[in-house]
Amino acid sequence: MNQEKSVGDLNTAELLIKCLENEGVEYIFGVPGEENLHVLEALTHSSIEFITTRHEQGAAFMADVYGRLTGKAGVCLSTLGPGATNLMTGVADANLDGAPLVAITGQVGTDRMHIESHQYLDLVAMFAPVTKWNTQIVRSTNTPEIIRKAFKIAQSEKPGAVHIDLPENIAAMKATYGKPLHRDKREKTFASYRTLSDAAIEISKAKNPIILAGNGAIRDNASAALTEFATQLNIPVINTFMGKGVIPYTHPMALWTIGLQQRDRITCAFEQTDLVIAIGYDLVEYSPKTWNPSGNTTIIHIGSSHAEIDSSYIPLVEVVGDITDSLLDILKRSNREGKSMPTALNLRTSLRKEYESYAHDEGFPLKPQKIIYDLRQVLGAEDIVISDVGAHKMWMARNYHCDRPNTCIISNGFAAMGIAIPGAMAAKLVNPDKRVVAVTGDGGFMMNCQELETALRVGNPFVTLIFNDNGYGLIEWKQINYFGKPAFVKFGNPDFVKFAESMGLKGYRVDSHLDLIPILKTALEQDVPTIIDCPVDYSENLRFSQTAKDLHCEIKSFENV
Repeated sequence: MNQEKSVGDLNTAELLIKCLENEGVEYIFGVPGEENLHVLEALTHSSIEFITTRHEQGAAFMADVYGRLTGKAGVCLSTLGPGATNLMTGVADANLDGAPLVAITGQVGTDRMHIESHQYLDLVAMFAPVTKWNTQIVRSTNTPEIIRKAFKIAQSEKPGAVHIDLPENIAAMKATYGKPLHRDKREKTFASYRTLSDAAIEISKAKNPIILAGNGAIRDNASAALTEFATQLNIPVINTFMGKGVIPYTHPMALWTIGLQQRDRITCAFEQTDLVIAIGYDLVEYSPKTWNPSGNTTIIHIGSSHAEIDSSYIPLVEVVGDITDSLLDILKRSNREGKSMPTALNLRTSLRKEYESYAHDEGFPLKPQKIIYDLRQVLGAEDIVISDVGAHKMWMARNYHCDRPNTCIISNGFAAMGIAIPGAMAAKLVNPDKRVVAVTGDGGFMMNCQELETALRVGNPFVTLIFNDNGYGLIEWKQINYFGKPAFVKFGNPDFVKFAESMGLKGYRVDSHLDLIPILKTALEQDVPTIIDCPVDYSENLRFSQTAKDLHCEIKSFENV
């Protein structure tokens, strides 16, 4: 390592890296390019570890999941043009999913921007719709302010993505003065006494209240307070896809997950409630038009920021402030003595009965419910699964239940295919002592499977479990529901076991209903990434759709049980 340079001897790229170090950045994920050469050179003298990925989309997904798990902005880097456009999907995913991320792109020199130039795109304009804020560094001395602002915006509620564009001539320019800026701490905000009291009054008088918990409650570290709130007031909790684990799934108040685009048993709770207490709920996770189509349900919004405007989501009371403090304060003010248990709790028996019914299912190929049941039996409470997007995601969201927050990561704002493998790598970096499984369909697997080489290279073992149906199963499901037949959704696959072996990984194939549990246990013990090829029977998709159509909500009250 070269001797430490003084601030006046740094170029802009070196100053940028100093500022990133000041922000506590551990990793930068990215692909080298000509227009980010100075940044890469600066990283050779930095404590920050640069992880060379095989595709910029993989790099962005890694930064995305790193940010979601840590609350600190993940950082990804690309060159200009096609490198930057490849980065966009992961950046957009982080922005809609509320994950803090800072994307840095190389760019042509400012002397070339006024003319037609090789690989030049206006990246600031291009990234504007998929970020909270973005800018271009055009003066080296502005670098500390831009980096500090980028991280502050990315990490502030609601978190999201920001983008910084760095022209190559500015990157090489001497930074005559400027130094990293002091990081200010995010202070708590507290809800007003009036809204706390109003919320407590409505909760105290409700007959059949339910809690709808979203990812915001996890981001705000409010899981313990929410569990205490639900326990003391005897109010059932339903979580969104991204709110999994906010209350342990074994808790007597837990009614598991909602968010499917079709009616499900849990839908009945919303049809009979007289009060929805939305805690950390993001509308992007699950549209309120699905659970409150008439807009007549009484809603209390409890969150770190104000409610979004939606005709089906007009809260009677908005409690805006630190979620933990708000819940504990409302709990002190609420009185539900003498109230009957909410009728929705009667759903627990049928939910658990259906879930357990697949424990000894002997069908092959395996039903998705059976795959997920076996996976849940093998993994511990602290282990992490990253779900890709596809038909398997619907079943993971519905059937994979969590004891802890951030142990089942599902992209459900942007819902981008290809996130599972790079996401699992980021999860393993953040949690090296936990077991990590990427759950993906064969379609999503082939989108970013190249990042398994990245995982192998950096010594990052995790398991990839493939639901294999030789097609885009979710689209086929929807096509049959709409038109009665599939179209253009079938494809061929490589031999996934040989694919794994060709990369120096371990590969396994499930050949019977008895295989999955022992294979999972073996795969999780390996010191290299592993792939499990598991055939899946997606005829269950259509059976579920028919069940949803036939569903009639008749929940008996506890007095009548």
